[in-house]
Amino acid sequence: MTESPSEAPAAAAAVAERFAGIVGSDDWSADFATPKVRVPRDGWIAAHAAAKEHAPFFSWLSAVDWSSEVAVGDPPEGEVESRFEVLSCLGDLDGNFVLLSTDLPKDDAVLPTLVDTFGGANWHEREAAEMFGIVFDGHPQLTHLYLTDEFEGYPLRKTFPLLTREVKPWPGTVDVEGMPGATGPSTENVEAAAMEGGEE
Repeated sequence: MTESPSEAPAAAAAVAERFAGIVGSDDWSADFATPKVRVPRDGWIAAHAAAKEHAPFFSWLSAVDWSSEVAVGDPPEGEVESRFEVLSCLGDLDGNFVLLSTDLPKDDAVLPTLVDTFGGANWHEREAAEMFGIVFDGHPQLTHLYLTDEFEGYPLRKTFPLLTREVKPWPGTVDVEGMPGATGPSTENVEAAAMEGGEE
């Protein structure tokens, strides 16, 4: 039975609270009907091992670069605590899912690998290592998936320069030339450019 929108936040909170108890954490949330349990870095493996008995399906792992500094684009409103957040998503037999989350300092972005607990974490950790520069200690083959070995930098870090946005300002202004003899851009050209997402 599908839950109604009004039941979803309560159901998510119940899942988050249940898994927080399973992994031994008192730090959980259910914002946007998404159950999330935060665990310390040194409890990352133990939390997944405990959760696996109740949520045996590994879905994905990724990271977020929380930072106030961005190479190109609008900075966030207010100050943001600088850190990496690593998240994994696990599912249970009833169709519920839960996010497990941990924080890593930017100057020590190292986390034990989950490969021995969830084999499916292999490629996800390789992607996070390649895109964010996070090291998954003990991973059997932390090699690139997408980029060449000669590629420099980590494309999903906020400090990575978006070269296309240095040429065209973020998020991309509509640059439309008017018809010959007109004093400004024509309505048709503006509408066409807007429909194409501002691309010429």
